[in-house]
Amino acid sequence: MKLTSPDSTHPGTTPARSRRSGKPQDAEAPAPAPGVASVTQLINKLSDYLTPAELKKVKEAYRFSDEMHLGQVRKSGEPYISHPIAVAEICAEWKLDAQAIMAALLHDVIEDQDVKKDDLVERFGAQVANLVDGLSKLEKIEFQSQVEAQAENFRKMLLAMASDVRVILIKLADRLHNMRTLGVMAATKKRRIARETMEVYVPIAHRLGLNNIYRELQDLSFSHLYPLRYQTLAKAVKAARGNRREVVKKILESVKTQLASASITAEVYGREKTLYGIYKKMRNKHLSFSQVLDVYGFRVVVDTVPNCYVTLGTLHALYKPMPGKFKDYIAIRKINGYQSLHTTLIGPYGTPVEFQIRTQDMHQTAESGVAAHWLYKTGDSNMSDLQQRTHAWLQSLLDIQQQTGDSAEFLEHVKVDLFPDSVYVFTPKSKIIALPRGATALDFAYSIHTGIGDHTVSVKINNEAAPLRNELHNGDIVEIVTDPESRPSPIWLSYVRTGKARSAIRHYLRTVDVNESVELGQELLAGALAARNINPELPLAAIDKLLAESSANSMDELYADIGIGKRMPALVARHIFGLIEADPNHSPSSQPSSNGDIDPVTIYGSEGVSVQLAPCCLPIPGDQILGQLRRDQGLVVHTADCLPAKRVRAKEPDRWIAVQWGEELNRRFDCRIRLLINNEKGILARVAAEIGESDANITYVGMDEDDEHLMTQLRFTIQVQDRVHVAQLIRNLRRVTGVNRVERERS
Repeated sequence: MKLTSPDSTHPGTTPARSRRSGKPQDAEAPAPAPGVASVTQLINKLSDYLTPAELKKVKEAYRFSDEMHLGQVRKSGEPYISHPIAVAEICAEWKLDAQAIMAALLHDVIEDQDVKKDDLVERFGAQVANLVDGLSKLEKIEFQSQVEAQAENFRKMLLAMASDVRVILIKLADRLHNMRTLGVMAATKKRRIARETMEVYVPIAHRLGLNNIYRELQDLSFSHLYPLRYQTLAKAVKAARGNRREVVKKILESVKTQLASASITAEVYGREKTLYGIYKKMRNKHLSFSQVLDVYGFRVVVDTVPNCYVTLGTLHALYKPMPGKFKDYIAIRKINGYQSLHTTLIGPYGTPVEFQIRTQDMHQTAESGVAAHWLYKTGDSNMSDLQQRTHAWLQSLLDIQQQTGDSAEFLEHVKVDLFPDSVYVFTPKSKIIALPRGATALDFAYSIHTGIGDHTVSVKINNEAAPLRNELHNGDIVEIVTDPESRPSPIWLSYVRTGKARSAIRHYLRTVDVNESVELGQELLAGALAARNINPELPLAAIDKLLAESSANSMDELYADIGIGKRMPALVARHIFGLIEADPNHSPSSQPSSNGDIDPVTIYGSEGVSVQLAPCCLPIPGDQILGQLRRDQGLVVHTADCLPAKRVRAKEPDRWIAVQWGEELNRRFDCRIRLLINNEKGILARVAAEIGESDANITYVGMDEDDEHLMTQLRFTIQVQDRVHVAQLIRNLRRVTGVNRVERERS
């Protein structure tokens, strides 16, 4: 469908198109009489730092924008030009250059008024035109869904940001003003726009260190997503201010006196935490408002880095610190460049109080992030380091784009990297690597280099061998072991966390063993077509239309997409059925079969990347099995009684197909068994010997001791031929002296 909704990027606006067509305005909020927009305040702000020649160009951009938006009004009734002016004023607060201010004033003319990019190049120059183009939606492209359209808009915006960070700064200013004026929209539109803001724009603002914008967007989104909760919490905070004013005043006086006695010059001020910050703490820790004691925090700004640590010691002498509540973001700065010392102290009346200690430069970076590049052009080394970090992240967006199949997938990867929580780990050479919270050792490998990730075979964490799926924690020292013959496995997708790792693995799976994916996809589609009594030999006209509507270049590409789970065979078959039925030359004989039976897919266990044996249940020949089509992992085979599979199957029944074991299986299969044994000398050797004599190979051993009951639980992963082989092995193990119980370990 064509993306024409004015709400997807510009909430609170009424497009000129609807007025020209004579269609009635939305009835949700009647528009008051239009007001008057003034550019005077913007010009006064710009006069402080732009040259007269630059101001002249800005005024020309304003006049052009005003002319283009003439007669267009927002739902509030204000002239539409008031919105570009407000966006430009926010950009002026960051002291962005003249080109960015011009782009802010012109940011809707391509999208709303059909102004061509070439016209902007001719009038205002290529850089301004590129900025405006990066901010414009893709009005002229046909999309399958609103979700796909939005994803493509974000992809375009983020890639434009990768070449010029001013794009996202203007976009954030645009979204901030739209959120400030969201009140006139219908409740459903408010929630949709607020959710989009919280999921995409808030994390981007945090990633770029724009903390003022980040906090305001959070609170505005919260107020529109949960208006009753917001109002209730706002009233509670307002009522509590009077009660806590005395505590805040006492802490401020004590801290200032203590720092003065230590000869430390500092600015000290209290700050109230944001409503969303308080709400998030209440929700995550299941607290009532009365239980959230640290609603207020304090900030101490000093002149030098050494004085930050002296101030920390002085505060710890004044109030007792809470154990485990100290964080040094000066020695190890956050991924967005933020630096401060954080400590929580037990203040008067037993109230926990959070303090942030930083220098003036750190404070500027903390509040303005990457925008401080324009605000404070001091040549400070910290600022250049922040620019380098931001540039490296923006470049990683380009790497992900090159390896990504579609816009929705690209946005999925990027959103993962935008989560604010991070862990900081070390390479063996003590280089610090920042990763999202929950990242694994495999994410670490891909963060170093895609080639290292692709060839990873094992990992050492703090000099001890660990699984690749191990979650990393702050301070871990990670060493990756590689092998040129090693290749990515589809199962890696189930536990990597970062967008870079996920896109690299998917890229590999798409480009390797394509023939196998094509064959599997062809078999799956043939089965789905058979269920509708459709001959797999499709008419050429149907094939051409199918490829055109599915954006695939060939049937092999379509089969490969089905084989790796990116497309559902049942949905493709339904689409083909619709195409055949719509053909005027078609005689209506293709109908869904009455029984819906589809021949099961035969599994041999050695197919490669397109067919996986699920690690949760490790099916072996003889087990009843089911197949799950997973996106970019192909066909994942589970046992019929696998509990995780049952839960997923209840939610996504269309992704499950019938599978069966082949007759000639010339390989061994992994199987887990669990033993409860006595703690006695030689027992492990006897068990291992019996496993070997039963013609099974041990690939993993785990042990849990219970000193109180003098028992040990052993867990083995062994390689066997089939279910009969496992049953014989279990019988043999039960005869070993000291073995109390043996069972196959299920999911």
